[in-house]
Amino acid sequence: MKRVTASAPGKVTLFGEHAVVYGEPALVMSIGRRVYVSAELRGDSNVRIAASDLQLPGVTVTFAGNELVVETDYGRTLSAVAYLRSAVDIVSNYLNVFRGVNLFVRSEMPVGAGLGTSAAVAVATILAYANVLGYDLRKEELAKIGWEVEKSVQGTASPMDTSITTFGGVIKVRLLGSNNYEIKKIQVNPSLPIVVGYVEREARTKDLIIKVRKLRERHPELVDNIIRTIGMLVEDAEKALVGNDLTLLGELMNVNQGLLDALGVSNKRLSDLIYAARAAGALGSKITGAGGGGCIIALAPNNQEAVEVAMKLSGGLTMRTSLGGPGALVHSEEPPTPQ
Repeated sequence: MKRVTASAPGKVTLFGEHAVVYGEPALVMSIGRRVYVSAELRGDSNVRIAASDLQLPGVTVTFAGNELVVETDYGRTLSAVAYLRSAVDIVSNYLNVFRGVNLFVRSEMPVGAGLGTSAAVAVATILAYANVLGYDLRKEELAKIGWEVEKSVQGTASPMDTSITTFGGVIKVRLLGSNNYEIKKIQVNPSLPIVVGYVEREARTKDLIIKVRKLRERHPELVDNIIRTIGMLVEDAEKALVGNDLTLLGELMNVNQGLLDALGVSNKRLSDLIYAARAAGALGSKITGAGGGGCIIALAPNNQEAVEVAMKLSGGLTMRTSLGGPGALVHSEEPPTPQ
């Protein structure tokens, strides 16, 4: 039976989260941790999803028509399953073809951490399913279909995560309308000294986007000024990135964090990590992603170990990963399972 494996990377948002939803630019970078999806055609019209390392080990979900069968020792399913099923439906409509499929998912990242896992799941699923059906999608098609999947699940979403997980590297992305956007590849120092810290997520991306929208409805002029200021900051950050000016980059990270605090998307546990990182010598630190828990990034060119220890002592976990690696790709053979 034909089997295709595709993968897509996670990401860190360097600058511009939340403002990107309102047409301002954002800077985002891929990371070395990936989601792997293997697709295997079935002889019927069912979709079977076996997912590991997302939130719960060994979860199996089978769609038989409109019937949902969940098989797990814990009796609950994954938030990521919605992205998998939506990806199959949307790419089927795009290609005007549908076949039953077994999907096997393995992730090197937690769901809901602000690392773009849901976008990576969606894009890797689209790529694997299209290829097992015999279709070779262009990168631009892949990114746009992935964005449609995120919008279908979340109700609203920026194209940022699905663009970076498709193309990889570092990109600047700007929303141009409800169905259009532009991206620009940025050439930067690939060994940017970033430390990632993590605390448990307390709110979903969808809920945080709604929270900012409601704040904007109550205080339109104030919030619009914050959003525009974040956009201006992104332009300065692009210059600092290209020029490898780490001191300026750290200052801008701290300013960006202050503006995100003003939008109400941070919390005490994230702030504890952010200020612990700065006290340990980080040039700058901020949340990465929607907030409400999840991940922060700290720029630490000379003292990464000290920053890691400080964040752990403040109740967080830390993660080491490479930055700026390749985007979505199809594997010629099954990738090895990490030890």
